[in-house]
Amino acid sequence: MTHQHPGESRPEPHAPLTQASATLDGEAGLSKKGLSAGSVGLIGAIVIGISCIAPAYTLTGSLGPTVAEVGTQLPAIFLLGFIPMLLVAFGYRELNSAMPDSGTSFTWATRAFGPWVGWMAGWGLIAATVVVLSNLAGIAVEFFYLALAQAFNNPDIAELVGNPFVNVATCLVFILGATLISYRDMQTTQKVQYWLVGFQLLVMIGFGVAAFWHVANGTAFDPTQVELSWFNPFEVGSFTAVVAGLSVSLFVFWGWDVTLTMNEETKGSNSTPGKAATLTVTIVVAIYLFVAMGALAFAGIGDTGVGLGNPEIQENAFFYLAGPILGPLAILMSLAVLSSSAASLQSTFVSPARTLLAMGHYGALPEKFARVSPRFFTPGYATVVSAIVAAAFYAIMRVVSEDVLWDTITTLGMMICFYYGLTAFAAVWYFRKTWFASARNAFFRLFAPLIGGLILTVLFVITLVDSMDPDYGSGSNIGGVGLVFILGVVILGVGVVIMVWQRFKRPEFFRGERLSKDVAKA
Repeated sequence: MTHQHPGESRPEPHAPLTQASATLDGEAGLSKKGLSAGSVGLIGAIVIGISCIAPAYTLTGSLGPTVAEVGTQLPAIFLLGFIPMLLVAFGYRELNSAMPDSGTSFTWATRAFGPWVGWMAGWGLIAATVVVLSNLAGIAVEFFYLALAQAFNNPDIAELVGNPFVNVATCLVFILGATLISYRDMQTTQKVQYWLVGFQLLVMIGFGVAAFWHVANGTAFDPTQVELSWFNPFEVGSFTAVVAGLSVSLFVFWGWDVTLTMNEETKGSNSTPGKAATLTVTIVVAIYLFVAMGALAFAGIGDTGVGLGNPEIQENAFFYLAGPILGPLAILMSLAVLSSSAASLQSTFVSPARTLLAMGHYGALPEKFARVSPRFFTPGYATVVSAIVAAAFYAIMRVVSEDVLWDTITTLGMMICFYYGLTAFAAVWYFRKTWFASARNAFFRLFAPLIGGLILTVLFVITLVDSMDPDYGSGSNIGGVGLVFILGVVILGVGVVIMVWQRFKRPEFFRGERLSKDVAKA
């Protein structure tokens, strides 16, 4: 007999998913899985989506490496990376409109391709978010001590991040804080995010304005005239450089799909999450372009001083540019990156927790994952499990590799390509009988997700092959094989092992009795 955990609600018996059971009970009350329906509006979803992407945090680590690959065509690469994200987002929107479900990639891929592919799509999403949770916590630790060092004018404080014990202990505190907020209701999450996201966006906009002000007044480090060629990817001159730039772009745009995993808690669950996803990606690319152009115009691409081509500043471009651009207000940029990583750490918990909830609800994982807090109506058990795994992953990686942040970011890119690609193809296949019902369907249900999925598949294969090189990523390797490749293969391999184990423990799901394969009707 299975015993119910005190303080957690038990899921209702499951029937095969139909269009009726995929939708919510209403705009208020509870969803089919016990989540608080109608608690997130369009603005709230966009804010949480931006928070999950973490623009301040992602830009400070991606500006330098991308410039090193593509030079002044940085805006072009951001726009190029935006294209597959937008195309895939269109596919996500169509799937959400037909089947609003917190399981997103897991549920949709199962409906399109069956339980085995669906299970692995869910695993890819969970693995990606757990990897990035550990990464975000590590970044928050670095900028926490960096901000303290700036505030007290004591560089020694920043050196504390190099102490493994202090580093891991502080990281666990950040994860604990994010877990406590995520465990509470979505209103709490939204309130926290409004402040953190608002602050980082204001600082980034101020940073861009100040950079252009310096250029106009002749006080820029290396004033560089903005040109249309910056937006032309054909000016890059190397396919390898374009691929490398696109790989970075995957990281800087990833996270918008959190707006879809909240669909059962969103007002207008059939349409609002899709709108939020599209608007989130669009707003973020506009911010990226403005700040990137400002940084390029102020600092240029030279390899000395604060030039963006200088390898010594590439890991944390904002830290080195903040002083020359913002002057005495430079500490605001450190605080913005800290708030960005902390906000994203908290909001990123939304995706794995709700995917695990759905997998438990449909019998793909133990039923305890489907437990919902009776007080906050959030996936309490799944949230705690996500936190524990993320904390353990970071602690282990910190011991295995000193360059844990770089290696986890690169591994994340592989996981993004894997589950985004599967979901895009799921949209194409699920809607196959409706492709040519209209011109709109042909674009949004066939061409857009198909092209987006193919681009991500190509990037996945290229990254997988290249990462075998021991010099790939940070250069960490085991037995002459790149650590990034080992991480990617091990993560996917563990998913296969757990899936096979669950096949024998819970055969009903894998026979299609809990979540059936289907196709959209013309």
